[in-house]
Amino acid sequence: MAPKEDCQYAGILSLLLHFKWTWIGILTSNDEYGDRFLQTVVPEFSQSGICFAFIEKSHTHMIFTEINDMFNQGAKVHDNIIDSKANVVVVYGESHSIMFLRWFPYLSGQEHMTNKQKGIVWIVTAQMELTSIAYQRTWDTDILYGVLSFTIHSNNPPGFHQFIDSRKPLETKGDGFIGHFWQHAFSCVFPNSAMSNVDGDICTGEEKLSNLPGPFFEMSMTGHSYSIYNGVYAVAHALNAMSSSRHKYRTMAIDGGLKFPNIKLWQLHHYLRGVSFNNSAGDKVSLDQNGELIAGYDIINWIFSPNQSFHRVKVGKIDPRVSRDQAFTINENVIAWHHWFNQVKPLSVCSESCHPGSSKKMKEGEPFCCYDCTPCPEGKFSEQEDMNDCSTCTDKTYPSKRQDFCIPKVITFLSYTEPLGISFTFLVLSFSLITAVVLGMFMKHNDTPIVKANNRNLTYTLLCFLLLCFLCALLFIGQPGEVTCLLRQTAFGVIFSGAVSCVLAKTITVLLAFMATKPGSRMRKWVGKRLAYFFVLFCTLVQAGICAVWIVTSPPFPDVDMWSVMEEIVLECNEGSMTMFYCVLGYMGFLAIISFIVAFLARKLPNSFNEAKFITFSMLVFCSVWLSFVPAYLSSKGKYLVAVEIFSILASSAGLLSSIFAPKCYIIVLRPELNNREQLIRRKA
Repeated sequence: MAPKEDCQYAGILSLLLHFKWTWIGILTSNDEYGDRFLQTVVPEFSQSGICFAFIEKSHTHMIFTEINDMFNQGAKVHDNIIDSKANVVVVYGESHSIMFLRWFPYLSGQEHMTNKQKGIVWIVTAQMELTSIAYQRTWDTDILYGVLSFTIHSNNPPGFHQFIDSRKPLETKGDGFIGHFWQHAFSCVFPNSAMSNVDGDICTGEEKLSNLPGPFFEMSMTGHSYSIYNGVYAVAHALNAMSSSRHKYRTMAIDGGLKFPNIKLWQLHHYLRGVSFNNSAGDKVSLDQNGELIAGYDIINWIFSPNQSFHRVKVGKIDPRVSRDQAFTINENVIAWHHWFNQVKPLSVCSESCHPGSSKKMKEGEPFCCYDCTPCPEGKFSEQEDMNDCSTCTDKTYPSKRQDFCIPKVITFLSYTEPLGISFTFLVLSFSLITAVVLGMFMKHNDTPIVKANNRNLTYTLLCFLLLCFLCALLFIGQPGEVTCLLRQTAFGVIFSGAVSCVLAKTITVLLAFMATKPGSRMRKWVGKRLAYFFVLFCTLVQAGICAVWIVTSPPFPDVDMWSVMEEIVLECNEGSMTMFYCVLGYMGFLAIISFIVAFLARKLPNSFNEAKFITFSMLVFCSVWLSFVPAYLSSKGKYLVAVEIFSILASSAGLLSSIFAPKCYIIVLRPELNNREQLIRRKA
């Protein structure tokens, strides 16, 4: 008539997991039942993440000759429980196990432990009832305060309280149990003719059971009594069903009862299976086809008052008749915890929980519930407590600063609307305007000696290339597309190669012109505009050929970079082939170095408008910018990669413009007296 024990074990496990009590102790009886309990729950609890701080066994029977051994063993058990970090102990045993628990405050194997106590959440099984023996009458019940007990559901039948209250030992002749219980409960004796002298109080038989403390007698029906009560009615219903089968069994009325002369007692089992009825307390009692009770367990919280009055408060239940996710219910708000916990939900863990943003690191040689907490490595996160390992965010998210959740990445690129893009756009337009103004100034003064010197058509070509150099920087601003990705590097490479070719052609023109002025020089046939134009065209076409090969073999394309910058998804142009990209830069650098060397050699040639010394400085600036570009480009990430290249384009172009043309503009605008033929002839002379 008791529910299945598997249901009780599942309820204990659900209770432990609900309160996250993962570090517990077990106290069982030292018999085959205790061993069977351990064999059942230890593997099941371990698989669910419960660890055991200790497993202790208590004495099953109290024999006077073994009382000393019992106290010694009890002292060791007491010390182990008090020393443990576990604040929750599951107790499995019979009713007298409660007596053993009441000894705990008085047990200690060490003198320094005598006054050392702590609050413990005792979880007791349904086999245990609240009982005490006579000499425990005055003992403190504090250790039992807040016990969580799994009990068989019980209810008081109508009139039960009045029936108990009306029981008198002197009126129940032939019932020796009541008289014995009465003397034990009230610590008195009933006098009889065989006793001449009576020691102690005399029982009057008028004592009230309702005045007894809770540990000695409860006025409500306990779960065990309720099971017996229902068992009697179950047999009665089975007999009634049997008597209804007149075609198979013949009944006889004897002395007001029924007799079944032709059946064996075991045949009654058939009628017990599947029996179902409502008892007088209003509860439905049902047995399944295996003859087992279809019921669960109530979870009861034991509450004691200072006067030892006792209250059972139902705080939850485990009901196997409903779905698994609804089978266990608990109302933790009505639970009264032991005073030691100050009404705060107790903790019983081997290690403090690892907060989100960290993971567990197991301690070698200790149970899996004992661990250290380590922060998640960079780029990973954990959003729950006690994670075994940190997780990696998706490609489109990144960990928060505390690494406890993932944040969506921001899609970014160097746009025209952000401060950096606005600044670059302003510089591009400003330098383009300055270049256009210089070109217009030179075309206006195209007949002046300073413009005619060093091949004015080549000067116009250089200024046009510089204007395109500034404008090509705009290709690097804005969201990358297929066309802009194809044009970015190729246009940059071809235009800059053309500009450097013009500078190199101007330098070579100066050098050849000086060498041609020497008597008998064969260089005169090389002096002329066609050579300069051919040189510019050839050098530019070589770079165009490199870019054409690049586009055909592995062209640049729009791409998404999700890893360079953790917080961003960067829209960029994938260069396709970095080898070809560095070939373009390398060729441009080769032209710049040659131009620098030639200009350096021609810097001291006598000429009133010799540009070689300015070209030398401009090429020095140009080479310095692009040599610095390579490490800066490799160390930059995201949109700043593009910003580095734009800065290099603007800086190198501005260096060429200012170094070569600033002195000429100064003479044209501020010193026009130097820009005449007479001054040129006088200086040559």
